[in-house]
Amino acid sequence: MTKNTLETKDIQVKPYQPLAWLFTATLIGAATMAAFNMYPWYSYAFTVSNLGWVVIGILWKEKSLIVLNAGLTIIYIIGLISDWIN
Repeated sequence: MTKNTLETKDIQVKPYQPLAWLFTATLIGAATMAAFNMYPWYSYAFTVSNLGWVVIGILWKEKSLIVLNAGLTIIYIIGLISDWIN
């Protein structure tokens, strides 16, 4: 008789999944806004979603998520500041 492989493996569910899904939905919304050229609203949405993913990266202790999304957040903030100055 064979055992169910899911029962024998130690599957770990990452915490804060609802928060991760919220920021994923925000990211998809930002991409949709960008596709319809809803500037500057998509820049704000990208900033919020990437900042959210930085928080998720910290909570999950995933350095790649932190670096990627912190970098993107900084880029969007610099772009928004540049737009406000001009």
